[in-house]
Amino acid sequence: MHMDFAERVTRVEPSATIAISNLAAELESEGVDVVDLSVGEPDFDTPENIKDAAKTAMDAGATGYTPSDGIPELKDAIVEKLHADGLTQYGTENVLVTPGGKQALYEVFQTLIDGADGRGPSASGTSSRSGDEVCLLDPAWVSYEAMVKLAGGSLARVDTAAHGFDLEPALDDLEATVSDETELLVVNSPGNPHGSIYTDVALEGVRDLAVEHDITVISDEIYKEITYDGHEATSLGTLDGMEDRTITLNGFSKAYAMTGWRLGYFAGPAELVEQAGKLHSHSVTCAVNFVQHAGVEALNNTDESIDEMRSAFEARRDMLVELFAEYGKDVPEPEGAFYMMLPVGEDDQAWAEEAVEEAHVATVPGSPFGTPGYVRLSYAASRERLREGVERLAEADLL
Repeated sequence: MHMDFAERVTRVEPSATIAISNLAAELESEGVDVVDLSVGEPDFDTPENIKDAAKTAMDAGATGYTPSDGIPELKDAIVEKLHADGLTQYGTENVLVTPGGKQALYEVFQTLIDGADGRGPSASGTSSRSGDEVCLLDPAWVSYEAMVKLAGGSLARVDTAAHGFDLEPALDDLEATVSDETELLVVNSPGNPHGSIYTDVALEGVRDLAVEHDITVISDEIYKEITYDGHEATSLGTLDGMEDRTITLNGFSKAYAMTGWRLGYFAGPAELVEQAGKLHSHSVTCAVNFVQHAGVEALNNTDESIDEMRSAFEARRDMLVELFAEYGKDVPEPEGAFYMMLPVGEDDQAWAEEAVEEAHVATVPGSPFGTPGYVRLSYAASRERLREGVERLAEADLL
């Protein structure tokens, strides 16, 4: 039997992060010790108070369906967090709770982006004949591109690599790239894969262009709680003129070490929540009941655990910067998240494959992020394993 697969699926590549992780897992299944620096997953266990809250909720019978957009207690806690971040325009009617931040992004793209015919995905997702335009700031998380293509949209991209992954000096390039045809702009600060925090001047530049061209902006703030050296990440939606045109996205995977729990949310105009809610209700129905109760606990009583994880990540970052400097590698120092971009030369894909096959160190090529010549390292691993990973790369003449 021959199956004709939908064109919207065949034009999307598998996740580069998962592909390298799978290769590492295959080697490990053969007994090889792999230092896996490829996946963005905290190596900390979920804090005990969060697990206890989930157990208590299950014992109390929180195992059935919930309201599709989230339980009231969690939505209230999310709104309180948003208000603490200065996003006072949001109420509970502006929040949709999802099974993971990735699902929140997917629903936003599917709700706002049309294909060329206004009904569905278009030819390639990249040509001038494609659908609504989405602008990405490279390097950009790999799933943004895939989600745009699945929605039938077209892509415009702005490269920040030449500026050490800072957006402020790339504002002229952004101005030259966006237009009245741009439907969405995605901002991720602190960002994956670069760890940069965009300055207020950079965000004000985004604001000015968004207002001028009537662009809706997604502010992906999944790493907002993980910042270093006293830096704080400004929420884009707090800027004048951005209150009604910003979709603020966050989740629980990174800051609370809850990757497998699958809990996220977005906040935006009530009409967006209403329309996205249709897709939500017909696909995932709702986020898991007892997990949502755990989310309430995470937001209300986990600051100390976040501080401990943040301090550990910062110490690891400092150690890596020093180690690479010893081998003559100057890496842009991340200000947040737990990723580092290592320059490796022209063929980053070949370098990453050699690293995992010869040095048994798993990284992710920069090309899928829109930044060839780099690989992404995740330092969500112990100091000992990070040090060993660098030593293995050096021994294999990869540094």
